[in-house]
Amino acid sequence: MHHDTPGAGRTGEAGDFWENLYSGREQVWKGDPNPLLAETARGLAPGAALDLGCGEGGDAVWLATRGWRVTAVDISPTALRRTAAHAATAGVADRVTTERHDLARSFPTGAFDLVNAQYLQTPFEFPRPRVLHQAANALSPGGLLLIVDHGSARPWAWNPDFDAHFPAPEDIAGEIGLDPERWRPERLDRPQREATGPDGQTATVTDTVITIRRLTP
Repeated sequence: MHHDTPGAGRTGEAGDFWENLYSGREQVWKGDPNPLLAETARGLAPGAALDLGCGEGGDAVWLATRGWRVTAVDISPTALRRTAAHAATAGVADRVTTERHDLARSFPTGAFDLVNAQYLQTPFEFPRPRVLHQAANALSPGGLLLIVDHGSARPWAWNPDFDAHFPAPEDIAGEIGLDPERWRPERLDRPQREATGPDGQTATVTDTVITIRRLTP
């Protein structure tokens, strides 16, 4: 199932960038779930999940195969078509709904037990703290927001900056501006792992991981 949104068509430069990224290659990602999503979600009871910046659906389909009902969101129509095709191939098309959003302009409706925000970073102007605040507010009581950011430069990135500053997880959580009586950070971490780039190259990379639990309505 696919839904477009009123603001989604006016995506401008950012929309063109991401659409060109996906439409310019037959496949951008391997289709596997992000490791930190898999690690986090394995301990959760399946419910309703929201995947922000779903790409080609690796995370969304992995969740759906484990019983989750997933709303998968991206700015790129090509990415969403590939997500829907991946879900169909995996036999979980009835559990994955795709929605096109420019998150700077519109946000999905509904309440979710898990909101997944993997590498929700962009070279364009983007109101990220506001979007993550909306994501936290979209949680059902007891629900979990998972944020994973790059914590080091990837050698295979399209614009690697090895002198870049990568904020601490505490700083990222603080920027979201949540009431500590209603939301509680549960993990603020910077784990390292061996990662493989799109052409098979490997490197030790750092991720910045934040999980935030909604305590009350």
